[in-house]
Amino acid sequence: MSHTHGFRILQILRAPVGGLFRHVADLTRYLAAKGHSIGLVVDSEANDAQTETLLTALAQHAELGIHRYPMPRLFGRGDLSTPFAVRALASRLHIDILHGHGAKGGFYARLASIGQRRVKVFYTPHGGVLHFPATKMSGRVFHRIERLLMQRTDAIIFESAYAERTYSALIGAPTCRSAVIHNGLRAEEFEPVASQDRASDFVFVGELRALKGIFPLVDALAQVNRPDGQPATMVMAGDGPDRAALEGRISELKLQGRIRLVGSQPARSVFAQGRCAVVPSLAESLPYVVLEAAAAQLPVIATNVGGIPEIFGPTADSLIEAGDTKVLADAMNKALANPQAARTEARARLDHIAAGFSVERMASAIEQLYEGQPHGNP
Repeated sequence: MSHTHGFRILQILRAPVGGLFRHVADLTRYLAAKGHSIGLVVDSEANDAQTETLLTALAQHAELGIHRYPMPRLFGRGDLSTPFAVRALASRLHIDILHGHGAKGGFYARLASIGQRRVKVFYTPHGGVLHFPATKMSGRVFHRIERLLMQRTDAIIFESAYAERTYSALIGAPTCRSAVIHNGLRAEEFEPVASQDRASDFVFVGELRALKGIFPLVDALAQVNRPDGQPATMVMAGDGPDRAALEGRISELKLQGRIRLVGSQPARSVFAQGRCAVVPSLAESLPYVVLEAAAAQLPVIATNVGGIPEIFGPTADSLIEAGDTKVLADAMNKALANPQAARTEARARLDHIAAGFSVERMASAIEQLYEGQPHGNP
């Protein structure tokens, strides 16, 4: 394996949408530009229009091709065949590095390395197995598999210190190399987004499911007013399994005139439709939406969960308890009552993110791990 001629790398992931895909896409573009040859292994059953658009855009950076195999979310037939298919593919393409992302990507990458002495294996959980509690059978099975596969892992890359702590608590401290390397943003994402003339007071961007705190959010908005006494308004962008239930709750609270559901849209275009971003999640790892909103120079109200304190840095004291409607409403009222203080806090957060959360910093640190160079945790 010679860095002089570039590595031959397979990035393996199940879900080609969301933050995990965003991470892999940024990493693929960076590594390809550095002279490495990249291939992708993705789920053959995820073939909706959004997935195809994303993969088509990334294909020009994947010199080794995009390869599709069945990757069931839990357990299925694909788990018996896909590791062997990936192993054969890695051998045929003379792969140097297998990098698995998420629980299934990590599972396939490490099984595919069996019998291939020249291949190094890297694994980024991205939450993944950490979302399966030890109180459930599925969680205990996945955690047992993780312990067994750790011996086949050259390094585990955590996207947050929170993920590293959670992994160690659930599975055990890594016996291989490990590093915390935060996700990063592209330079153009640090350009400010100007609010539209008729922007709503608040904006939410995320999947419409209970775990994202959408129900405490609409309940809180019912208690929020502008300083002039007018009811506050909000735009909610995204889609998901709890959309119908959310619409029902909005109707029950008679908030139809105050909340606009605009569907799935690019985050930055939605940020222009609001003056303050709200991320009321009940659980997270290291959410891109917090990074994106802060980099776009919006004030952000967020809950104290997962790796969000690492993003907030010197402003972490402003994080609020998850699931508490009154605390959330108080924070939203405070932001409306003192917008200058909210903007001052946003500037301090922006400096912190600009210093430690760039794509170049993220991808170069991962490249150094591939090369065997040491990486100091932040």
